[in-house]
Order: sequence, then structure tokens, then C-alpha cells
Amino acid sequence: MKLSIIIVNYNVTRLLRNCLLSIQKYTEGENYEVIVIDNASTDASWSDLIPEFPKVHFISSEHNEGFAIANNKAIKTAAGEYVLLLNPDTELEGSYLKDILDFADSRENFGCLGVRMHDAQGIFLPESKRSVPDMFNSFEKLFTNLKRSNSKSYYRSDIEENAVEEVDVVTGAFLLIKRDIYEKIGGLDETYFMYGEDIDLCYTLLRNGYKNYYYGKASLLHHKGESTIKDEVYLDRFYGAMQIFIDKYYRESKPMQYSFLKAGLKLRHKIEKIKLK
Repeated sequence: MKLSIIIVNYNVTRLLRNCLLSIQKYTEGENYEVIVIDNASTDASWSDLIPEFPKVHFISSEHNEGFAIANNKAIKTAAGEYVLLLNPDTELEGSYLKDILDFADSRENFGCLGVRMHDAQGIFLPESKRSVPDMFNSFEKLFTNLKRSNSKSYYRSDIEENAVEEVDVVTGAFLLIKRDIYEKIGGLDETYFMYGEDIDLCYTLLRNGYKNYYYGKASLLHHKGESTIKDEVYLDRFYGAMQIFIDKYYRESKPMQYSFLKAGLKLRHKIEKIKLK
């Protein structure tokens, strides 16, 4: 089997159904499987999709252990040469899976690949192509609206939306990777509950000599925000994930950057919490 599509669901039955319908529409004739793992949703309506999508392998988790653990658990059951991590709040917009698989096959030391994402209003989502966080681009992201047109910017604004280029980081909402490489580097780091694990995975690939790609010829609708409640729990998880990343990669090797990033994250986290009140 060429491809296993892995979807982690949590309380987004309507969006998950649209996602599965888009896969059905645009993958006819492809050699693939779909694995949906429900992360102990409090809304049990996801099970209503089982008879509607008999070819999909549904897995039910007893506990919500987070995005990384759920993906790793599902991938252990996968049979595909490649795995595609796909958010349930996304929809494919074309029959491009064969194209990106052919592209991946043609690249030496292929790491992972992401596509051009936009929201329901058609607005391009800049997290489709990113740099590894460092002291400079993190300050840019956290505290300014500055968008530098060079390769050092956090949201690689030097790369055109429709381009196909090497990048450091793509998003876990759509991330294609070879299953054996995924397993070789240890999969998603389960220290992360949610957020940041995609950055960590991409950076791990780079550190092991692999190359990551942004494939702007393919587009993906991402209903960003519709499946996320922006409350204090969200903020704690998001900024907690960023803290895990800098603790892991900067505390020992780059102490000056580590101190700067730690202070910046703490300040921005505090500002965002004040905005909620």
C-alpha cells in the first residue's frame, strides 16, 4: 500500500465528515487507507460516521492523551509506505495526492512535505511554510507585524504561495512523510500534548539530514479556529509547547537565545491572557 492517511478527531464530527468526503472525492483509484483515531471525544456523534464510511478504519481511544500520542498509536496500525497526518478540520481540494507522492519519490533524502493552506474566506495561511524558531524570527512573530521578505523570516515570505521549495517547517495539519523514516526518528515527540510537535518533527528531520518541502501547487482548505476554543487552556498548551521546544533545543546549546526566547514567551503568554479578560 502506498499511503496511509491518519486523522485524529476530537469533537468535530461535522468537520471530520467533510474531510472524509473530500478524501473520497479526490482519491478515487489511489492505493491508500484512512485511519481515524478518536481522542476520547465527549461528543460521541463521530461513531455515526462508521456506517457511512465503511472503508475507513476507526479507532476509539479511552483517554485524550494528546495529538502526538494519538498519531503515533494510529501509525502503528498503518500499512502505507507513506503516512499523511491530516487534520479533521481540513478538506482536500484536488486530485493531487499522486502528484505529491511522485514528487516525494523523486527526491533524495526526502523528509516531509506540506501544501498551501487557506481558510474558509480564501485567505492564505502563512504557517504553511515556516522557518525553525530562533531568537530573531520569534521576536518578529511574537511582538511585531513585520514581514521580512527573506529566508530568515518565520513565515518564509520569500517563497511564493504557489511555489515548490525546500523549507524548514510545514504544518501538522497536512504533513506527508515516509512511514519508515517517521518510525526511524521516533515519530512525534509525546512530550507535547498539542501544538509544537510538528515543528519538532520537522526540525528533527533536518537535524538528521533530511529535506522538507513546501508544495504550493496543491491547496488545502483549513477551517482554522473552528475546532479550537481560544481560552486559557489553549494558551497554556500553546505557549507550553513552545517552552518544551526551546528547553529541548536551546537551553544547553544556545543559552543566550534560550534566555531571550523564554522571557519573550512568558511576556507574550501574559499579554494574551490579559486580552481574554
